[in-house]
Amino acid sequence: MIGILDYGMGNLSSVRNALSFLQIENVILSSPDQIAGVSHMIIPGVGAFGAAMENIARAGFIDPIATFANSGKPLLGICLGMQLLATEGTEPAICRGLDLIKGRVELLPSKNLSLPHMGWNGINLQSEHTILEGVKMSADFYFVHSFVFMPAYKSNVVTTTEYGTDFTSIITNERRNVIGIQFHPEKSQKQGLKILDNFSKMSNA
Repeated sequence: MIGILDYGMGNLSSVRNALSFLQIENVILSSPDQIAGVSHMIIPGVGAFGAAMENIARAGFIDPIATFANSGKPLLGICLGMQLLATEGTEPAICRGLDLIKGRVELLPSKNLSLPHMGWNGINLQSEHTILEGVKMSADFYFVHSFVFMPAYKSNVVTTTEYGTDFTSIITNERRNVIGIQFHPEKSQKQGLKILDNFSKMSNA
């Protein structure tokens, strides 16, 4: 059972629709008490880092999320949800993140390219992860973001993507059970759905 975290800023419907299309059992997590009842968790997100963390804290989700991740259960952050996994963010000012993967979220240094980075783009493999098993690395995935995860350790980077500069597009923690994806797999057609299917089949780390 995959729980989709509802903290008032996530694009819940598209994630839930994708999981339901794949016939994967899922539930919306609107209360911290529900977290103990799921085997996997997805943190979606659209919006600003600071406001998202305020909502998560206000709802009482911070400690239950940390307990879930530290137990080795699979946790996936998508777009803003990926960025919230970091130690801190900078939008609109410096603020604490969930600190599940060491790093900092900063504005994408896109040089002369426009922001947000929006549309289809590729990924470049940096390290193996089961989340990409059977996924065609030649495929493009759907992005829409202006901020990126700057990891403290290169060993956590699974893929990078080029947009003015190379940025981290998939990241993981040392145990490989916490994964952040900057693009939207739920909007990335067959290969994106394959990523979600792989996530649903992950077991405790």
